[in-house]
Amino acid sequence: MPTIDNLEWTFDKVPELYAKIRPSYPTELYECIFDYFNVDDNSKLIEIGIGGGQATPPFLKTRCDLTAIEYGEKLSKLCRDKFKDYPKFKVITGKFEDIEIPENTYDLIYSASAFHWVPEELGYTKVYNSLVSGGVFARFANHPFRCKNDPELSKAIDEIYEQYYYSYYDKAPAAPSEYTEEDAKLRADIALKYGFKDVTYKLFHRIREFNAQEYIQLLGTYSDHIAIESSIREKFFNEIEKAIEAYGDTIKLYDTLDLQLARK
Repeated sequence: MPTIDNLEWTFDKVPELYAKIRPSYPTELYECIFDYFNVDDNSKLIEIGIGGGQATPPFLKTRCDLTAIEYGEKLSKLCRDKFKDYPKFKVITGKFEDIEIPENTYDLIYSASAFHWVPEELGYTKVYNSLVSGGVFARFANHPFRCKNDPELSKAIDEIYEQYYYSYYDKAPAAPSEYTEEDAKLRADIALKYGFKDVTYKLFHRIREFNAQEYIQLLGTYSDHIAIESSIREKFFNEIEKAIEAYGDTIKLYDTLDLQLARK
């Protein structure tokens, strides 16, 4: 029976599409990070799960020493090529939990929409041990919520998910829910369990708009969607595309981005 565990491998199947269509992060989010901790050309950083490099440029522009850790071989190569003009940038291919990292070495470790793949206790403990005293962990993620103000399109898409997605994974249908401030606080406070202090969080919001074809491309970068057997996935995506076209060929995603900052 299909499961939705351990799907990190799926992102490496569509590296160029992932890099093209996955969103970057707002300027205000980086301003919060750099206000919390000054990054300069003497700073040593790790990025956990670089993916297509959407979160990376603002850090590289500081001329810091940045090591990215990426599970996907194709994504690793893509980012090596993409950021080849930064001499202090390198990529290690492998899982963060498996890579040997020196302790008490890094000034800032960050992860953008990737840290949820790392087992909690192992991840937070390893980050904490790898940071210098006073070093900072920044974890941020995007939480999209579709059709907030378009209930008819939302209902149509929900029915398609029930037919194709939930039946494929043999799961009970679940209504989409918007990420809340309570969610963000609970997640941020996890760091306190592992010795971090000065824990804080902040939410950011934006709206993204897609036509049907663009939205299908985006779905094609979601791990649990990629893992669906190809013939079923094709029908699934075709039905969603037709539904969006029937409702004006426009779908909006209402993104909530949460930033967690914590100090060793």
